[in-house]
Amino acid sequence: MKSVYLSMVSKTEEATSTFGEDISKGLSQQPKQLPSKYFYDAKGDQLFQDIMNMPEYYLTNAEYEILDTQKSEILELIGADTFDLIELGAGDGTKTKLLLEHFLEEKADFCYSPIDISGNVLRQLKSDLQRRWPELCCEPLQGDYFKILEDLALTHDVKKVILFLGANIGNFTRERAQAFLEHVGDYMRQEDMLLVGFDLKKDPEVILNAYNDPAGITAAFNLNLLERINRELDADFDLDQFKHWETYDPITGATRSFIVSMTDQEVRIGALEKTFHFDAWEAIDVELSQKYDVPMIEKLAREAGFEVVKNLYDEKRYFVDSVWKKR
Repeated sequence: MKSVYLSMVSKTEEATSTFGEDISKGLSQQPKQLPSKYFYDAKGDQLFQDIMNMPEYYLTNAEYEILDTQKSEILELIGADTFDLIELGAGDGTKTKLLLEHFLEEKADFCYSPIDISGNVLRQLKSDLQRRWPELCCEPLQGDYFKILEDLALTHDVKKVILFLGANIGNFTRERAQAFLEHVGDYMRQEDMLLVGFDLKKDPEVILNAYNDPAGITAAFNLNLLERINRELDADFDLDQFKHWETYDPITGATRSFIVSMTDQEVRIGALEKTFHFDAWEAIDVELSQKYDVPMIEKLAREAGFEVVKNLYDEKRYFVDSVWKKR
């Protein structure tokens, strides 16, 4: 089995302190920013599941199609009798379950370690996996991506297959994406494999509809971050005085989400003993969702110390799961 060490926050007050420090830092910047990782409390998890089930949110179905139709090829590319399957940002594991089921059917000898910042979603995932496949070796780990990569010691001698699905790499700027992938590479050997999901550039209308749905689910998801600050940090954000706003730049491929103050106002955050001023129409930058083309992916892989082994596409070529190995 896999030997893994993870230094995790175990005390509620420590987690709250970190949350508060990040919120204070973000709202003190110009322009204001809030870390998108804090979208995912229990309500945020449910809202994101609702987003993934929206007809406009093509990303889920596109990557699901790739993993469903090309799962045999993925196992062939792994090419090892025994391996560790490690997923960064596992979520509810809907798509990964396609691989798990196929690998079990093929009698592959592997252990699955889903990693996520949300303990709530990991508990649900572990319960579901134990119910469906009691024979599956599963070791969930909770924590921030960067904290895990700092503290995680991947010492098991078998091949490691690291998954970073769902276009999560798009939440990083180009510079941070390269640094993140270089850091992942620090824990990999030559025989290990990295599979990264990228959302591809496409019709701008298709992209904007996925992030600004007419039902308002994405808006509710973003504004829930303010509700979480109210609840956990004793703040007084009036959600009716803020709105969700989305932009997409087809040249750079950057899709950005903002929370915009609709009036000149003050917000008190009791736990921080601070008050923050918002001008009318001042925006809080809350998320980047970077879209890529193939040359951008190849350049990113090369500059992060990898080479592309194979690109796996859905039928519409909306999405790619890119298989890499270290150079």
